[in-house]
Order: sequence, then C-alpha cells, then structure tokens
Amino acid sequence: MSKKILVLPGDGIGPEIIREAVKVLELASEKFNLGYELVEGELGGAAIDKHGVPLADSTLALAREVDAVLLGAVGGPKWDNIDVAIRPERGLLKIRSELGLFGNLRPAILYPQLAEASTLKPEVVSGLDILIVRELTGGIYFGTPRDTVTLENGERMAYDTLPYSESEIRRIAKVGFDMARLRNKKVCSVDKANVLDSSRLWREVVNEVAKEYPDVELSHQYVDNAAMQLVRAPKQFDVIVTDNLFGDILSDQASMLTGSIGMLPSASLDSNNKGMYEPSHGSAPDIAGQDLANPLATILSVSMMLRYTFNQLAAADAIEQAVSDVLDQGLRTGDIFSAGMRKVGTTEMGDAVVAALAKL
Repeated sequence: MSKKILVLPGDGIGPEIIREAVKVLELASEKFNLGYELVEGELGGAAIDKHGVPLADSTLALAREVDAVLLGAVGGPKWDNIDVAIRPERGLLKIRSELGLFGNLRPAILYPQLAEASTLKPEVVSGLDILIVRELTGGIYFGTPRDTVTLENGERMAYDTLPYSESEIRRIAKVGFDMARLRNKKVCSVDKANVLDSSRLWREVVNEVAKEYPDVELSHQYVDNAAMQLVRAPKQFDVIVTDNLFGDILSDQASMLTGSIGMLPSASLDSNNKGMYEPSHGSAPDIAGQDLANPLATILSVSMMLRYTFNQLAAADAIEQAVSDVLDQGLRTGDIFSAGMRKVGTTEMGDAVVAALAKL
C-alpha cells in the first residue's frame, strides 16, 4: 500500500516553492521505488478564499489520514484586516495543534559554498551545524486567557498567557536529548528562568530529564544571552531546545548565519514521527509570482520528511547531495547570490536540483 502525502501550497510564494519541491519528491519516489501518492488541499489565505476559514474540516480530516504533510507558506496582506480568529496564521496553529505536532526541528546548517553569503565573517560560521528543537503546540501562542480590553480610563490593554505543563516540557526535552545523541551529545536549554515562572519550571524539568541521558552534556542559557551567543560564537551550539516563542525568534536569527532563511527547512513531528514539513520562511508576498523565491528550504524539507517520517535515509541523503551539487555549480537565487555566481529563478533552481538528483 502506498504512503499518502498531503500537499498544502498555501499563499504568496508557497505554490511556487511547493511546485519545485514536488518535482524533487516525485523523482525521489521514482528513483528509490517509494510509491508515494500526493493529494492537495488548502491552508491559510487560500483556504479562506475557498472555504471561508483558514483550515476547513475536510482538509483537517485529510491531514489526519495521510502519513505526512508538505506545506508551503501562509499569509499575506490580502487577509491582514479580517477577523483575527480566521486569519491565515490561525489555520497553521490549528493544524499543528490538532495533529499534535509538538516537536519542531529547525536545522541551521551552513553549506560551505555559502560561507560568503552569511552576514557574519566566514571564520565565525564556517562548519556551522545547529539543530533548534522548538516546542510547537504550547506556550504563549496557545495560552489562555488572552484578550484586548478597554480599562475604566478608556485606555486599551492587551494580555496573553504563557503556560507550560510538566508533561509538555518533558516530551520536548526528550526530543532534544534524543537528537543530541545522534549528533555531538550537547544540549543547550534556552529559557528566561530569572524572570518567568514558566521558565523556572522549564529548567527544573529539563534538569530532571537530563538524568536519563548521562552521556549528553546539558547547559542552560537565558534567551537574551543565547541570542547574543548565536552571533558571537554560534559553533558552540549543537542542539538548542526551547519553548515556542523563543524558538520562533532564535531559529529566524540562526537562519541568517546560514546565508538566508531561504535555506532553512523544518519538521514538525508528533509522538510517532508523523510530521508536517515546511520551509522556515514566510509567504513573501512581495516577490510572489515573480520566479524569485528560493525553493531550497522546501526541497530540503522533503529530505527531512523522507528521513524522519519515512525512514528513507538513502533518498534523503541523495536530495541533500543534489542541493550541494547545485550550489557547487554556482547557481544562486537572489537571496544567496554573490559575485561570480549565476543568478537563477525559482524554476531553474528546482530543475537544477532535479537534474542533479537524476545523476546520482
């Protein structure tokens, strides 16, 4: 029986980058006899336009049935002024929550060919390989109560809640330690325990989990220091495990160490490694439809899908090698372009990865 993958192109540049990633996925499926069946649906603004909500019940039902989800990006100015309850981003949060995708893996790897594309000096970032493990279904993005109210004096006030339970912290910490065991056996837990009660519990539980992993070195950093250290000496990190809000911010910061957020894939996994795979970047509506977007983060997200959900390591390795081979050829989209390279568009970059994969 074939495995089924739900493809959600989304908004902005989403359909363009997904188109290139699907080309690579279909070739990998053929080349390695994987036999995947692809079905398509809508999420975000595209779903609002078609269904009136950012995630239709029918799409959610389909997402529950399939083995994995491949997502483009959601959102855009077209939907900025609608009711906040049905903004495109609410569909993204809902599908993560409903599928139990609590473990977000965001690798920040600097391809040696892109050392000059980073905004930091090559000697600071060369050889960079960090994995940020972000808790994805708890914390301030999902916490209640949350509201905007008008006080007696007429002033508006808004508030959000940042809750974490022991079990939520424990399970994401285990993901971080398990991943570290496959890498360099170092975990840095990032919190704000000097200020926040939720972070104090976070640190206590992470310390408890660490006792189950005596072979893994654990350190702690406050999030403000971690942000500074990512710029000062990023190669000190191996695995960073942190909460939803801090992980969102730090992974975007880490993306610039690699030259562009257009190079960063991600995986969001449940307890059984069923996952949703997407680039770490947004929908970039300002360049949508112009053949300018970098599809490599989405293509590398396909590699993560094959690795983590389907355990097809040879196919995953081949896609990553194909991306590296294309970079060796000097092909660059605008976000990673440097002097002496050849600037290409979204489609040409995708076609080049397909050609490189076909040769392997």
